[in-house]
Amino acid sequence: MGTDKKRRQYGTGGLSQRTSDGMWIGKIQAGWTPQGKRRVITVSAKTKPAAKKKLDDKLRDIARDGLPTAGVNGRATVESWSKVWLPMHERKVRPSTYTTDAGTVRKWINPTIGNVRLADLTPGHLRKLRDAITDAGRSSTTALHSHKILLIMLKAAVVEGHRVPDRIFKVPKPSKASNDRDAIPLPDAITLLQAISDRPDAARWVAALLQGMRQGECLGLTWSRVDLDNHLIDVSWQLQRLPYKDRAAETFRVPDGFEATPLPGAGAAHLTRPKTQAGRRVIPLVPWMVRALTDARERWLPNPWDLVWCDELKTKQRPCVPSVDLTAWHDVQKAAGIGHPAGRPYHLHEARHTTASLLAAAGVDRSVIERILGQAVLVDAYLHTDLSQVRDAMNLISARLQLT
Repeated sequence: MGTDKKRRQYGTGGLSQRTSDGMWIGKIQAGWTPQGKRRVITVSAKTKPAAKKKLDDKLRDIARDGLPTAGVNGRATVESWSKVWLPMHERKVRPSTYTTDAGTVRKWINPTIGNVRLADLTPGHLRKLRDAITDAGRSSTTALHSHKILLIMLKAAVVEGHRVPDRIFKVPKPSKASNDRDAIPLPDAITLLQAISDRPDAARWVAALLQGMRQGECLGLTWSRVDLDNHLIDVSWQLQRLPYKDRAAETFRVPDGFEATPLPGAGAAHLTRPKTQAGRRVIPLVPWMVRALTDARERWLPNPWDLVWCDELKTKQRPCVPSVDLTAWHDVQKAAGIGHPAGRPYHLHEARHTTASLLAAAGVDRSVIERILGQAVLVDAYLHTDLSQVRDAMNLISARLQLT
């Protein structure tokens, strides 16, 4: 077996020729494995000069980046790393976020650049990903999200010891696509409220327009968190259907630290905490809302979960299904004869835009608006807003919506 004639300095690796096939092998002593065995990093080539170059390149990488994590090598591809990263990501983010992000990896990232080694990534690969998405007719917002998820995945790879070129993290991100979502104009909002005044679920839609409550917050509202005596509503939970981990065993994908309470007998339906601490809030009820909820309470059909609003099926009840709730929202607009100027129904989230717009137009302080909507912006300002300020703001927009 051949060896390096000129002995290499200790710590700079060694070269030798394998007798079985004549390949030249470079070895670097790299401490110990987690199992207590000596760890050796190797390179190989058909010729001695090529093996020496690989060994020197590896030593330069180690000098610059430190020793790679045990088990990490330069052959990892985007797709092979994604299979390691996704289970890690699943433990950190909300179930709905994980479902979206995993779909992005499997639908766009892996099919487009999954076979590329992490160490070989270039800005051109990120442009290829963007082009694949937009060429398929998807918006630049989808491309932006894919870009974001890829960078999160690659930063995690760097932490684990993989080599990813620094320039990848400097590639400009795709621009967000424009959209036509906006607040519902006041005349349309008033027309809608007049049209639903006799509906048993009128308070459901007023909660969206007046209280700025998200869909999940409305559908997850229980009577135990409605204080009709003190005219308050506690928005601390939301209805969400969690993805199954094992349907037969009725186990669900729940990340670390995620608060979720299953609704017995309701399949995947759970009450979960809002995304941020700011999302948990107490909102005053204006007199109209108190009367509407009092009337709803008197006509309420008991359900096993104490939910204010439920889907009433022919033979049983179930927690509201978001798609059914959305269909009802479109139906009330059709009955009221209103819709977006673009010819579509108003999105449910545009009701929340309406709350913010009416509050701003009434001159309400931004910190009060943030508290009503449960936004995570200006959290420090919440310390300077009390319920009397919030109640005054609610009464202002109640008057503008003609809820008297």
